[in-house]
Amino acid sequence: MRLTKLGHACVRLAKNGSNLVIDPGVWSGPGALDGASAVLITHEHPDHLDTEAVLAALAADPGLGVWANEAVAGHLTAAGPGQVHVVRGGDAFEVAGFSVHAYGHEHAVIHRSVPVIPNTGFLVDGAVFHPGDALTIPQDPAPVLMLPYNAPWLKVGEMIDYVRAVGPSRAYAIHDGLLNERGLGLMANLLRIAQPDGAEYARLEPGTSVDL
Repeated sequence: MRLTKLGHACVRLAKNGSNLVIDPGVWSGPGALDGASAVLITHEHPDHLDTEAVLAALAADPGLGVWANEAVAGHLTAAGPGQVHVVRGGDAFEVAGFSVHAYGHEHAVIHRSVPVIPNTGFLVDGAVFHPGDALTIPQDPAPVLMLPYNAPWLKVGEMIDYVRAVGPSRAYAIHDGLLNERGLGLMANLLRIAQPDGAEYARLEPGTSVDL
């Protein structure tokens, strides 16, 4: 399986000619959905869900489907019949040749005055876990973690404790679209604090791919 980091929180997983795109948001960059065989969306915030782009991709390819929680599905009611599939934490399903398990139920708390929305993390092929905007620890091992790097709801200490708790052999930063060069440099140094011997924790530049 090949993992490609796109803009901000979006990643593409490729295997056997199929492409699974996770969290194509408004900062994912042009072409995030090009060639998608299936789409997973963790939650409804626009940096994870570009509603216009997703609906356009669904209209262009009637065979394309989206798997997401009920709140996300509510933004995609204009999609064709059978294209949007509602899933919840605890569900397991197959999409485009990938095995997916869903974990978690809620977005991380931004502030007590901000309502908490649904958030669903996805473990793909028992290998890659994308938590969306939450610090969900999956019940099953996650050898590769897509690690939230920077967010209004996240402290650096929480990020470090989270990656240590999940304990992946590889962690690749996501949710980095708000950082400038100085912030990226600082976070790279801080990420080394969390990295145990023998593990690979890094940030991939958008467009970069790694084989898993």
